[in-house]
Amino acid sequence: MKKILLVEDDPNLGLLLQDYLQLKGKFDVMLCTDGEEGLRAFNKQNFDLCILDVMMPKKDGFTLGKDIRKVNAQVPIIFATAKTMLEDKSAAYDLGGDDYITKPFRIEELLLRINAMFKRISSKIDGAEKAPETQFSVGNYTFDYTTQIITNGDQQQKLSTKEAELLRLLCLKKNSVLTREEALLSIWHDDNYFNGRSMDVFLSKLRKYLRGDSNVEIINVHGKGYKLLVS
Repeated sequence: MKKILLVEDDPNLGLLLQDYLQLKGKFDVMLCTDGEEGLRAFNKQNFDLCILDVMMPKKDGFTLGKDIRKVNAQVPIIFATAKTMLEDKSAAYDLGGDDYITKPFRIEELLLRINAMFKRISSKIDGAEKAPETQFSVGNYTFDYTTQIITNGDQQQKLSTKEAELLRLLCLKKNSVLTREEALLSIWHDDNYFNGRSMDVFLSKLRKYLRGDSNVEIINVHGKGYKLLVS
């Protein structure tokens, strides 16, 4: 079980994040409510990832991040703050931060970022960074994500960037459910109503492009998302 250090001075938000990450992410999360407490915890235990609020009493998140980097140059750090200035984002990365999330944020988005972080770490441990999968077979079709082209025999269909990103996610989850939320956060970075309506349009277009093979179908899974069925 991955161990996460969460340093957040808002007790209500901190407990909410801790409970959610432990329940949904299956992580062991230690919650500290100020920077000094967070540094003491980090010096006593080993953590796989740190989530640091920036605006905190006693020791702010940037200072805490700098202190953590003196001890461990490799542990991933995600800064969380209400600040949106470019200088603050630059400061976060200059201090050795690996990611930056702006409040208010959806807890689901934080979990996606954490999981993505651990996947990148795993690929580095396994060897060199793994190249992303770009070639897919979908029934009688082949899909090249790099060129954004679907091919069926001598017929080709050029996709828009959003169409290609959505089809790639469906291909990676072929015959399994791609949740609506996962698709929206991954491609649009926001699961609001208008982005959802936009995604519905792209799904309709993809269905049209793939209708030449009766063994290929994109179906809606009620209350969950979508599934690319290939028989």
